Amino acid sequence: MTTAAQDRTFEGLVALVTGGASGIGLATVQRLAAAGARVVVLDRPTTDVPGAAMTLTADVTDDGAVVAAVTRAVDELGRLDVVVNNAGIGAQGTVADNDDAEWARVWDVNVVGIARVTRAALPHLRVSPSAAVVNVSSIAATAGLPQRALYSATKGAVLALTMAMAADHVREGIRVNAVCPGTADTPWVGRLLAAAGDPAAERAALEARQPHGRLVSAAEIAEAIAYLAAPANRSVVGTALAVDGGMQGLRLRPV
Repeated sequence: MTTAAQDRTFEGLVALVTGGASGIGLATVQRLAAAGARVVVLDRPTTDVPGAAMTLTADVTDDGAVVAAVTRAVDELGRLDVVVNNAGIGAQGTVADNDDAEWARVWDVNVVGIARVTRAALPHLRVSPSAAVVNVSSIAATAGLPQRALYSATKGAVLALTMAMAADHVREGIRVNAVCPGTADTPWVGRLLAAAGDPAAERAALEARQPHGRLVSAAEIAEAIAYLAAPANRSVVGTALAVDGGMQGLRLRPV
C-alpha cells in the first residue's frame, strides 16, 4: 500500500492551479505538491503559497496577464502537464436579483476565465505525455439550489464546457474532466455564514442538506482533483466527479 509520504504520482510534472491561494485551490496545491508535482499558483495573492513552486499574480479576466503567467511558468519550469481551473467567485440571489453588470462579472471569472487559462495552456499541454485539465464545477450545476441563480448558471456552463473540451482534445492526448463539489468548508462559505443573521443555524441548514450531514472539506475535493489529473487514470475523460456527500443522488427519509 502506498502511503501519503510515498505517493509520487505527479513526480516530474508541472501543474498550474488557478485560485490556488486559498480554499479548494490551496488544498489542491498542497495535495499535488505532496505527490511530487511542481505547482504554479495563478491567483491574486500577496504572499507566497505554501507548497507552490511558483506564485504568479494574474486575474483570470485579463487575457494578457494569463498568457504572460503561463508563458513565464513554462519558461522557468520547462513544461506544463496539468491545469486545474479552480478560480471562481460566488453570487447570491434569484434570477431577478443581479443586474447585467453582475452577470457579466461573474460569468467572466467563472466561465470565460477557464477558456482563457486553458487556451493559453493548450500549446504546452499538447506536448505533454500526461496532459490533464480539471475544471471545478459545483453541485449547483445539476441541483436546483435556492438563491443561487447566477452562480448555478455559471457552474452549469462549466460542466457543459468540460464535456465539449473533452471531446475536442481527447485525441490530442489531453484529458478534460470536472469535479462537482457540494457545499464546501471554504473561506467563501465562511463569509456567507458570518453575514447570516444566525450563523449557527445557517451552518446547520447547509450541513443538513448534504446526506452525510456535514460540509465537504477542501482536502476531500483536492483528493478528487488529484485522481482526475493523475497519469494513471488515462481512461478517465469527460467525467464529472461529484464530491457532495450524496447530495445529488441520494434521497433520504427525514430523521
